[in-house]
Amino acid sequence: MVTAIAPGKHAHSALHIQTVAWSRPFAWVALGYADLRAHWAASLAHGALIAGLWLVLLALAGSHPYVLAALVSGFMLVAPVLAGGLCELSRRQTSGQALSFDGSAEGIAQHAGAMMKFGATLAAITVAWFLVSVTILNTVFHRPEPSLGELLYGGFFDLSNLGQWLDYLVIGGALAVVVLAVSVVAVPLILDQDASAGEAVRTSVRATLANIPAMLVWSALLVVLAAVGFATLLLGLVFVVPVMGHATWHAYRDMVRSAA
Repeated sequence: MVTAIAPGKHAHSALHIQTVAWSRPFAWVALGYADLRAHWAASLAHGALIAGLWLVLLALAGSHPYVLAALVSGFMLVAPVLAGGLCELSRRQTSGQALSFDGSAEGIAQHAGAMMKFGATLAAITVAWFLVSVTILNTVFHRPEPSLGELLYGGFFDLSNLGQWLDYLVIGGALAVVVLAVSVVAVPLILDQDASAGEAVRTSVRATLANIPAMLVWSALLVVLAAVGFATLLLGLVFVVPVMGHATWHAYRDMVRSAA
């Protein structure tokens, strides 16, 4: 099934949304890994930079478990923008351009306006998630903020039932669904078609609605990959983030086609 989309202010031609098989996300991950192997130095540099940033944030939040929980969840919210350089590497490979870390950064700089506006959208959602996290953990759990020792060595989770945690996860999951819908192809579309932030968001929502089975699989894969990255004390993020970023480019290439 193909759905036509009118071009945005900066788009060069009409865009068409294509429906893909539910299993296609597995191919995106495989292609993302192939891209990582093809230009591993630049890809791992992006991964190390992002993992280093998260290490600093987690270190600063280490004595505040509420903030720590929100940061881990918030990773999924800002990951699309962080992966922009990796999408640019895949775009350059597809078009036969020179591949380098500096080149991928230049590609982002060329679309700085749209990227900043899109980033501001995700930042607003992230701030909302932080506020919701603190509100839920204080009102739903009905407890003052615990110390890190209490969180790690017992007491906090013992006084919280499964229903309370499910409520927390459902609200966080709802925010994650919103982020997925507005960002699934937004960054690569901005880079590839010089689309505006608004057009990129609208196209992402249409791509999501046209491919709900595939998006469910894609979101599950993203959660699993992110979990691997955090479970390995962030070392895994050095490899996981590039795979996710490159795979996002291939998701875009499958679901969005130019009429030109």
